[in-house]
Amino acid sequence: MYDINSRKAEEFISHEEILDTLAYADANKDNIELIDAIIEKARQRKGLTHREASVLLACQNEEKMEEVYNLAKEIKHDYYGDRIVLFAPLYLSNYCVNGCVYCPYHAKNKHISRKKLTQEDIVREVTALQDMGHKRLAIEAGEDPVNNPIEYILECIDTIYSIKHKNGAIRRVNVNIAATTVENYRKLKEAGIGTYILFQETYHKESYEQLHPTGPKHNYAYHTEAMDRAMEGGIDDVGLGVLFGLEMYRYEFAGLLMHAEHLEAVHGVGPHTISVPRIKHADDIDPTAFDNGISDEIFAKLCALIRISVPYTGMIISTRESQEVREKVLPLGVSQISGASRTSVGGYAEKEAKEDSSEQFDVSDNRTLDEVVNWLMKMGHIPSFCTACYREGRTGDRFMALCKSMQILNCCHPNALMTLKEYLEDYASEETKELGNALIERELENITNPKVKQTAREYIHNIAGGKRDFRF
Repeated sequence: MYDINSRKAEEFISHEEILDTLAYADANKDNIELIDAIIEKARQRKGLTHREASVLLACQNEEKMEEVYNLAKEIKHDYYGDRIVLFAPLYLSNYCVNGCVYCPYHAKNKHISRKKLTQEDIVREVTALQDMGHKRLAIEAGEDPVNNPIEYILECIDTIYSIKHKNGAIRRVNVNIAATTVENYRKLKEAGIGTYILFQETYHKESYEQLHPTGPKHNYAYHTEAMDRAMEGGIDDVGLGVLFGLEMYRYEFAGLLMHAEHLEAVHGVGPHTISVPRIKHADDIDPTAFDNGISDEIFAKLCALIRISVPYTGMIISTRESQEVREKVLPLGVSQISGASRTSVGGYAEKEAKEDSSEQFDVSDNRTLDEVVNWLMKMGHIPSFCTACYREGRTGDRFMALCKSMQILNCCHPNALMTLKEYLEDYASEETKELGNALIERELENITNPKVKQTAREYIHNIAGGKRDFRF
């Protein structure tokens, strides 16, 4: 039985409800009157239910889909402006006891190079990331209670925050590790993490259990209920995501929105972010073995529909995707991207031979961070390294209240310009610096509050003079 308020995975992600939703969507995919009503609701910035959004996903009417794409662009701009926040993943360890059939870290893979960063290694990795200009990391580790216990993760977080190199500092550490206990989530919160991220992989329970045949991750309910435990442990910013390509995308889309609705109903706070990874080639993993892959066109449609369905959430797209694909979906709702990513353990400080690879998946966008920043600005986006909301306590319901009222821009816009100025002064090439300074000057004029505009100008002047870390 479907129950949005239940804490049981199979009740707030109900298989029968999803099947009913897909049948309803098929029955109404050509119902223009209903489709118009759903689009109008989204236009009011009220979001959409999983059932309403599924109707739009099933709809093949090109005119109506063009309305959806245009609306997604409007909503993205209203909530997040032209800003794109940049981050990098940091892989701590690829030791893993799970048997996930789509991931090269699975326990039976005997020829992948198993690695685990020491605290000294982390200093080298983070220093290399700081030398690029990164301020925000997402740490990743396989599930292994012996090699990667919570104590190791906590020690790594402490080390990362302690590293100060030239003008570099990591100001926010997001965490993407396996589902764990309320007690451990409480420890992560106390360690000062930003967002806790956990991909569901698939919401289809039978497929989930087949794709995770061995290891603790096999437990569908424990994994699916992780966000409830995280919030119970005090983590108020959580990030959802599915790995598109493992199961039918329409099923996953409905499940993803049901999860967001559940968090909002039970905790009063929906997902801080939603990620949209697609399965990619990796060591001993052939993505063509999974017959549910989605085209770039469907991928773009999913991004647009997530944006209009959950207008407040941040949407993340990684370097799994090519420059071409990222250009296509950025305007449709994406607010965060990774740049200059390495998906191997120790991949930033040292280059490894392909035969010694510890990559989790192949990266499609191999550009430097400077090239990504330059590219974003040429497309009209504002690259942002801002971490102010987290550090000012604007998280959870406080962030959501500001975001849903579209007031967060009053802080985020000037903060983006100030962190971009830091990047330009400390790390940018001459061309990027010239582009960026011109962008900052234009964007300062777009700040409507005279006091904020004046203060932002003063802060940016001080940054040019060598001072750092101003924020609203």
